[in-house]
Amino acid sequence: MREDSKITPASSKHENIRTGLSVEAIRQSVLDNLYFYLAKVPQIATLNDWYMALAYTVRDRMVQRWIKTLQNFTEDLTVVSYLSSEFLIGPQLGINLINLGIYNEVSHAVKGIGVNLEKLIEQEEEPGLGNSGLGRLAACYMDSLARLEIPAIGYGIRYEFGKFVQEIRNGWQVEMTNKWLTPGNPWEISRSEISYNVSLGGRTESYYDEQDCFRVRWIPKFSIKGVAYDTPISGYKVATTNLLRLWKSEAVESFDFEAFNTGDYFGAVNEKIASESIGKILYPDDEPYIGKQLRLAQQYFFVSCSLQDMIRLHLLRWKSIHDFSNSFAVQMNDTNSTIAVAELMRLLVDEHLVNWDKAWYITQNTFSYTNHTILPEAIEKWPLPMFTGILPRHLEIIYEINRRFLDEIWLKYPDNSDKIDRISIIDESDQKYVRMAHLAGLGSHAINGVTEIHSQRVKNTILSDLYELYPERFHNITNGVTPRRWITLSNQRLSELITNTIGDRWISQMEEIKELETFAHDSDFIKKWKQVKHENKRDLARMINGRTGITVNPDTLFDIHLKHFREYNRQHLGVLHIIALYSRIKKNPQIDITPRTFIFGGKSSPGNFTAKLIIKLINSVAEVVNNDPGVAGRLKVVFFPDFNVKNGQKVYPSADLSEQISTAGREASGTGNMKFSMNGALTIGTLDGSNIEILEEVGTENFFLFGLSADDVLHIKSHGYNPMVYYKDNPDLKEVFDLISSGYFSNKDTNLFKPLVDSLLCRDEHMVLADYQSYIDCQERVSNAFRDQEKWTTTSIVTVARMGKFSSDRSIREYCEKIWYATPLKIDLDNT
Repeated sequence: MREDSKITPASSKHENIRTGLSVEAIRQSVLDNLYFYLAKVPQIATLNDWYMALAYTVRDRMVQRWIKTLQNFTEDLTVVSYLSSEFLIGPQLGINLINLGIYNEVSHAVKGIGVNLEKLIEQEEEPGLGNSGLGRLAACYMDSLARLEIPAIGYGIRYEFGKFVQEIRNGWQVEMTNKWLTPGNPWEISRSEISYNVSLGGRTESYYDEQDCFRVRWIPKFSIKGVAYDTPISGYKVATTNLLRLWKSEAVESFDFEAFNTGDYFGAVNEKIASESIGKILYPDDEPYIGKQLRLAQQYFFVSCSLQDMIRLHLLRWKSIHDFSNSFAVQMNDTNSTIAVAELMRLLVDEHLVNWDKAWYITQNTFSYTNHTILPEAIEKWPLPMFTGILPRHLEIIYEINRRFLDEIWLKYPDNSDKIDRISIIDESDQKYVRMAHLAGLGSHAINGVTEIHSQRVKNTILSDLYELYPERFHNITNGVTPRRWITLSNQRLSELITNTIGDRWISQMEEIKELETFAHDSDFIKKWKQVKHENKRDLARMINGRTGITVNPDTLFDIHLKHFREYNRQHLGVLHIIALYSRIKKNPQIDITPRTFIFGGKSSPGNFTAKLIIKLINSVAEVVNNDPGVAGRLKVVFFPDFNVKNGQKVYPSADLSEQISTAGREASGTGNMKFSMNGALTIGTLDGSNIEILEEVGTENFFLFGLSADDVLHIKSHGYNPMVYYKDNPDLKEVFDLISSGYFSNKDTNLFKPLVDSLLCRDEHMVLADYQSYIDCQERVSNAFRDQEKWTTTSIVTVARMGKFSSDRSIREYCEKIWYATPLKIDLDNT
């Protein structure tokens, strides 16, 4: 460490070291925080100490903006509240430096102390607050809300361990505890004074109050407490700094002194253990009944805390509870938060004594609902016995909502019992269930899908009857991602090249990036673009070697598949292609094949055996291919473990080819494809989710399209799909399957992959075999295109230039205009 990094008092002649943005002010602030916050001196400070000191320094520069923004939450304006079970916000240091516009100043400041900024950014733990596209979308939307100066609060759960850390052992996924909070989280502030009790279980009793009004009292079995933990969300080069408020579950009484005194030492903390389990992990395994109970309790816990908090903030405005919907526009991010409809009704009717009709009016005008899936297996519905055991009062409220609604429907359709059954919130077939999507749709004034095709399917399938009744409620708002994290931060070389070429307006107005297309045929620009991609690939190659020990060549085509492992995402179709290429080389060693590096990443749910078997197959194929000298230099296969935001920032900028090969009609949107395309990857994909709109924007000539359409899939299945026919009629496909079945990739164990092979040959629910030959043919076109590097690079430039639509800023503007009716509020830092 440098000798000039001694602690020295700040001079009054210099800027305030808490808020100053100069190199010297930042440097002094880091040293002060190291000394006063962490009680360390530079000589003994660890890398994590320096990271914490810098994070506190950056947070200091956000606090004034944050407090000024939060003061407006008690003013007479609409605040957007985003309810989400996930916020996959990613590491915060780098993005806050970008948004504050002090990345270079901080880099110079810490360099002057003898510390490397990139190492400090790398030191930060991945926050374990999400896992899927749902959580990443929520994080992008929070970024854009702040950028567009829309007052907003994100509400969720402060998971202690979040989603598991993925390790690969002997080719298998192994789930490890994610102790992300252990090194410390400098971005959050505990608000112990902001806490709410949440009741669970028990029973209800009815009575008449002093005004002879019918009332219901909930007598819970037990209660837990939610404590607020706040994180500032900065806006890019604006003062607006919004609030992410996450709830930590605690016991109302954490210690039973009487039990302890009688010798029941473990029983003394039973309530603490039970209460804190609510917020331990993201998405407990809901295969067992107890897992389902915990998941429902989780959802209710954060929704109840959030609504109680909103009501508190509303009443601080000295407004009547009847005006609540004017204060907050509450967006339910999928069905994970839709119990909010019943909870707001309970709070209004039971706690604030609002009459039913007025409460329902307030509720419908408060909520809007984003649907993220039409897949039957993914649409939440809760068994009635379980629901009433956890939320007895809410089931009564849902029954009353349903009764009043069905009475209206019966008047319109008196002889249509099928319609009544379909539209009812209660599913009466087999075991009775509460349909959460139906509750959300009925309790909201607006419902939206997340791509054009998905929104149409929502109207045609799960909510078709509701659409027939209330077509004006339905909207489409295509998803987007933030260019600040996914280009400016994660691909700094490309960001600098674009900015030097067309200026920096594109960072906040992504539609401006279309100006790049002017340079798509400029030979000097093409050369620079290629150099950026090659350097990014070289960085990833080093990272792969460090994580897996596999050496890859950055001159090869980087063919990358990053997706959560579900069967419909069809990572196994990509594996079949690898085996086909491998087989071709083995049969004809002189064959001319475009060298490729196949990179897979993603997690499987712990209980999804088939998905975990696909991961094992990828690693088994990699073991054979990577150690066969006969294919050296032409094929490499990598499984990149523990894919998350932090790793994604390294992988997306390095891709040549983005694999978006889910079965047509299965994916609602997908945002990984947007991140790949924004970073210059070309896409091979089906007509599924947002692939369709990306294709429309970039042009069919710049997109490698293959496979069946959603209508084709339905048609083939309706006429009796037999995958065995494809196996028998396609010699190359048969050879691939026979290699797997023979034990070639499993040390002669013919049983290891038999469940996967049998599933594909006998059922193939996701049409892998039906799409196989189209995929192989399309991959051949990819190989041929990659050989013409100048044309490939031109296509890459054009792709990025046409991605302006897919900024989350555009999505948020549409929400504000169509659904929330929220307007920007500029924060004036000078008037404090």
